[in-house]
Amino acid sequence: MSKLAPEDKFIDFSDYGRPIAKWIASLLKNTNATPIHVTLAFGVSGLLAIYSIFEDYLIAAGLFLILKSILDAADGELSRQKNTPSYVGRYLDSILDIILNFLFIFTFGFLTSSPVWLTILAFVCVQLQGTLYNYYYVILRNISIGADQTSKVFEQKAPLAFQGESQKVVNIMFFIFNVLYGFFDRLIQGLDANAHRSKNYPNWFMSFVSIYGLGFQLLIMAVLLALGKMDFIIPFFIGYSVLIPIMIIIRKTLK
Repeated sequence: MSKLAPEDKFIDFSDYGRPIAKWIASLLKNTNATPIHVTLAFGVSGLLAIYSIFEDYLIAAGLFLILKSILDAADGELSRQKNTPSYVGRYLDSILDIILNFLFIFTFGFLTSSPVWLTILAFVCVQLQGTLYNYYYVILRNISIGADQTSKVFEQKAPLAFQGESQKVVNIMFFIFNVLYGFFDRLIQGLDANAHRSKNYPNWFMSFVSIYGLGFQLLIMAVLLALGKMDFIIPFFIGYSVLIPIMIIIRKTLK
């Protein structure tokens, strides 16, 4: 099942790995592999990227970052193909994403001798960028196809576990998710508090916002690593945040 109605689909620059992700999911559909297995695989890919960076295998590191992005899409694809929605899987995916983002940014900061405060700022910027994209995308998904099975615009309380899931585990995963993402979610929601009331999210606007999607962020990191420009990554993502207020202003004019 598609996340969007046909008329709402847009060119998502962060989702370049979707065709390969669908292929991977189709290979795994009739096996014992679960979406959580794929989620854990993208975690391993991210760790291999970090190892490669420390070993100065920068092209390999970039490839592992892109593989991580592809597998990050494949777990959701496998869940849809097997019709096994899961809050545990959804929260695990997001938790691993933010942990790996932290490790990526701090690896770059450490190896380029960047000041700690600048490295922290870069991490915050990366998360705010991704949060803005996810905020608008989840709103659009809920407008386009009705209530999303696992993603809600406002994550205020632990959801009711799906059949086959432990409510206790869902509650724990939600708590961890909220601790890690709460600041970023509330800040972006505060900057555009009425976004969920709008039904006007044109395709061109969503394509523009998609350059803040995690897949595109990882692609930028991969390209800079391949070019031997690791020292550009921290300042780039800080400067890249200049588009946040621009995107929000544009969204507010689309009422």
